[in-house]
Parts: sequence; C-alpha cells; structure tokens
Amino acid sequence: MILEKRIPLSYWFKMIRFDMLIIAIFSSFVFILSLYLQHLTIPFSIVAFLGTAISLLLSFKLSQSYDRWWEARKIWGAIVNDSRSFVVQLKNFTDGANPEIVGRMGFRQMGWCYVLGNDLRKLESLDIAEQFVSKEELEVLKTSKNRALTLLDFHNKDLLELHKSKMINDYQQMQIDSTIVRLCASMGKAERIKNTFFPKTYRMTLHFFIYIFLISLSLSLTDLHNIVEIPFMMVISLPFFMLEKIAMTIQDPFENKPADTPVTSIARTIEINLKQLLGEEEIPEKMVSDTYYSL
Repeated sequence: MILEKRIPLSYWFKMIRFDMLIIAIFSSFVFILSLYLQHLTIPFSIVAFLGTAISLLLSFKLSQSYDRWWEARKIWGAIVNDSRSFVVQLKNFTDGANPEIVGRMGFRQMGWCYVLGNDLRKLESLDIAEQFVSKEELEVLKTSKNRALTLLDFHNKDLLELHKSKMINDYQQMQIDSTIVRLCASMGKAERIKNTFFPKTYRMTLHFFIYIFLISLSLSLTDLHNIVEIPFMMVISLPFFMLEKIAMTIQDPFENKPADTPVTSIARTIEINLKQLLGEEEIPEKMVSDTYYSL
C-alpha cells in the first residue's frame, strides 16, 4: 500500500517510461513529415471529442480498479476483527480450562493470516507457517493444495475436541464455529479477487485508443514548432498514461507490489493483538516501512 510519504520520481518514471518515449519519437516523426506534407493535419475539435471520450473511459476504469482494491482492504479488515473475536471467544468460553489448546488455536490463527497472504501473492508460506503450527500440522501443510483452508480445518477439529470434553457448550461451539465460517468466507472473497482478472481485450482497447488520441493530437499540432510540440505532447499524454497505469496496478491487490493491500503488515498487527490476548511475553514490534509503501 502506498503510504503518506514522498514517492520517488523513479516509481512514476518506471511506470510510463516506454509510453513517453514512444510519444516523443512519434511526435518528432510527425513534425518531420509535416515539413513535406503541408496539409497533414486534423481539426482540433475532433481531437477534443476523442480526448473527452477517453477521459470518461479512464475514469470508469480507475473507479472499477479502486473498487477491487477497496474490497480487498475491507476483506482484510474483517479478517482482523474475526481473528480477535476468535481468540477472545476461546479464552472466555473455556475460562482457562485448557490454555494449551487455546494457545495452539491462537497461534494457528496467526499463522493462518500469514499463510493466506503469502498464498494470495503466490509466495512460499511454509517457512512462516512453521513458526505458528506444530510439526504434525506442518507435515500436512506440505501436501495441501490450499494451506489456509487446511488450517481452518484444524481449527474445527480442535473446536470439536473442546465440545466433546465439555469445555464449551453447544451455544458456545456455534458462536466460535460461526467465526471460523466468516474467516473461511473472507478467504474465499480474497481468492475471488485474486483469480478474477480484468479482460485483456478491455485493457488493450483502452491503451490503443489512448494512442489513437495522442496520434491525432500530434497531427493537429503540426503548426507548432518541434521544440514546442514534443514537450507539449508529453505533458498532455502524462496524465492519460499515469491514470491508466495506476488503474492497472491497483486492480490486482495481491501481486506483491507497492500498491498492494498490505496483507503482511495486517498479519503482523493480528499477531501482536493475539499474542497480547494470550498473555505472551515475546511480542513483536509493529512493522514500520522505511520506504514509500507497506506490504
């Protein structure tokens, strides 16, 4: 997630450097061509109409991309709330009768948050999982196709054990089970965002028409001197390319990029909260980024 810090120019430059280079080359080519073809021009009214249409398309694209990013952030906000509720329920319902199983489930929930975040980003999750689960559970995770779901299944098995041993009653079991169901639902929503892509044809068509607009604009400015036209073209094209790249970046919030939903930072916050609830002495510090973004 981009933080409220100074964003280096290199970040913006890397996003649009190739597009800006193409526009600069094409503008120079059009100017040279206009020296030999004096009537090579397009009415500016047509260009203005095309620019307005593309601006509306960009606005729609940016809005849809932000909706996906914001939905991902709301999902992880729900995970924070349900993770806290999960441990609070376990502690209060068992009333300290079995701190071992409560601690095991609490630590497993911390690991679940890290594992889910890494799995969404297609990163290795076993290294982080071994810090929070037993060796037996870790062996099962090595062969699991969905490790986060497997961890929730372990939760259910421990919950059943608590119920059978009469440490929680039927009503309490239902309450904790509903929390696990909500965690599973949040996982499914995050996976849906991860596995649902914007159609490539939509993205390519928008990019193509931005170039059509800029080419038309270049042809309508052939009366300007080359020294003026090229910088003018690059300044006008800058917001179009920037908005398009921003929309493309935030539409996929689990790609391990600066604009991502900060799932690792959120998982660390959950770890801190749950360890405090469990009365642990070694509590990690909150993640502080030394860059302009947080992962």
